[in-house]
Amino acid sequence: QAQVVESGGGVVQAGGSLRLSCTIGGSSLEHSEVGWFRQAPGKEREGVACMTWSSGSVYYVDSVKDRFTLSRDNAKNTLYLQMTSLKPEDTAIYYCTRYVADSCRVGLDPRIFKYYTFRGQGTQVTVSS
Repeated sequence: QAQVVESGGGVVQAGGSLRLSCTIGGSSLEHSEVGWFRQAPGKEREGVACMTWSSGSVYYVDSVKDRFTLSRDNAKNTLYLQMTSLKPEDTAIYYCTRYVADSCRVGLDPRIFKYYTFRGQGTQVTVSS
């Protein structure tokens, strides 16, 4: 089973920035999508952003659009999530996973990703006001 390691979380003040990393071991991601998800205390997990690895095409949910940016390192099988202008409502544990879908945004739908296996421990992001 492929290992998934999320890192880069921390505590920042509102308006600050963090860069999260998601490294997925195992086979090439060439035919996969990779997505970031988050779960805030007392709330359901939600999709945040994703990338179709082969094309580099990305998608962001409205709540993070223009604040979060995805990038990747093919050689390291790593997807980065650069988060800027952080808000207290961004506080959550952030997870990533690989999946296969018609488009990466499909995998951010909770009706779809409820069937995914999240193998990583996640990384905690806390934004103070």
